[in-house]
Amino acid sequence: MIEISLCMIVKDEEKILARCLDSVADLMEEIIIVDTGSTDRTKEIARKYTDKIYDFEWIDDFSAARNFAFSKATKDYIYSADADEVLNEENRKKFRELKEILLPEIDIVQMKYGNQLAHGTAYNFDEEYRPKLFKRLREFVWIEPVHETVRLEPVVYDSEIVIEHRPENNHSKRDFFTFQKHIKKGLRLSKRLHHMYAMELYISGEAEDFWEAEEFFTATAQDPERSMDEVKEAACVVCRGARLRDDSRTLLKMCLKDLLTEGSSEMCYELGEYFFSHEDYGEAAMWYYNAIHETESILNIHTSTDWAENRLKECEQILQKS
Repeated sequence: MIEISLCMIVKDEEKILARCLDSVADLMEEIIIVDTGSTDRTKEIARKYTDKIYDFEWIDDFSAARNFAFSKATKDYIYSADADEVLNEENRKKFRELKEILLPEIDIVQMKYGNQLAHGTAYNFDEEYRPKLFKRLREFVWIEPVHETVRLEPVVYDSEIVIEHRPENNHSKRDFFTFQKHIKKGLRLSKRLHHMYAMELYISGEAEDFWEAEEFFTATAQDPERSMDEVKEAACVVCRGARLRDDSRTLLKMCLKDLLTEGSSEMCYELGEYFFSHEDYGEAAMWYYNAIHETESILNIHTSTDWAENRLKECEQILQKS
């Protein structure tokens, strides 16, 4: 049976840390807690479960903190958890069974991350697979009977374990601050982070968050080295900011960038909101209909479902009365 090191990075998690550890501690052979600057009872609570507690100076880099935590692990596999995660009894049983049957050639085990839509997190699915269990020392093996090569792709196993995500609050403001800090340093966001920033804005951002991000995404929309997907994401973000301050010129400019290819639900929804705010309900209804039936969402699934559906009903009711 495999042995597992639990690795966590935490800060000011006194309200929920015990809840997380109570659900996983007995499944682990080693528990490593890396604290990035707590000022509450987080480390005191952690000491009830482990003596392997380390301090890490926060440098606005989650990967650096997680790499430090992983470097302290000594067991066969590493389980990466956040303090707002919980395993219920059914999934604890599945986890025990996994430990007994996991084949040594498996490099990564994915688990379903659930309960996401209830908390306004930056995802469009209530349940999705995430890599959670990692082989600590990967073995490289030769494959193919001729023209042999080393297997580079990891062997990934999709388990049926579901981790409940139960955040106490929304972390979007923290994330927006981190994005902006890296942008102001002149660092280029990867395609993945570009998408995450745009998606998180569309799901959790307020007006000032869009306006703060506008300079960056305007530059993206004009950057020939960015992909069309990134250009469309940027156009949606800038369009939302422009619509919120009633800047029709910028809104039109960004809409045209999106419509260079198949339009997005986000852009149709923004056009619907623009015309709705100007009491042009017939035009608004047409764009809401397109958001629902003729396009697909790229950042926030609500723009192609309930948000647009509710607005369309409002338009129809107003038009019926007029």
